[in-house]
Amino acid sequence: MIPYMDLNEQVDADFTRARRRARLRAVVARIRRHRASNKLLSFDDLRREHVANNRLHRGRRIVEVDEIVGSVGRWWDFDRSFLPTKASVGQRWKRIDRAFHRAQDLPPVELYKLEEAYFVVDGHHRVSVARYHDVPTVEAAVVEFHPQLPASPAPITSKNEEKTMMERGKSVSGQCAHFTQSR
Repeated sequence: MIPYMDLNEQVDADFTRARRRARLRAVVARIRRHRASNKLLSFDDLRREHVANNRLHRGRRIVEVDEIVGSVGRWWDFDRSFLPTKASVGQRWKRIDRAFHRAQDLPPVELYKLEEAYFVVDGHHRVSVARYHDVPTVEAAVVEFHPQLPASPAPITSKNEEKTMMERGKSVSGQCAHFTQSR
């Protein structure tokens, strides 16, 4: 960190450096023809892919910043390293960075967890500033999503076993039908 006379100068320089790093990462990804590798993962896309609709509130946790790999709805504003890709996020980013330099307490971020990955619901700028300053962990309110389990395979039966089961099923259902008719 370069010492500046004024905190505002420091915050402006931090944002400029973060944007420069994001642009450099984008250029490198384009040269390597791996554009998708520099984008944040979209929670909605992965949730549909994994059919994960069951949620469980886990409460507040301490989460490793490196385990946060995506976003719920704002994946285009930040790159894979959570560096800001757009100048439009500058005011909010600088406000969070200023609070970081002043050592102010910030509210916990809200995260969704899918398998071993975390996705930001609220707190994109807080995660971005934490990553920029190499903060190892953040406090988070976590909601975990569980993928739908695959259906268990039916046991394999032989034709004779299947025929016997069908006959028993008919006789049982026939007895039940007879039983209800006689009442």
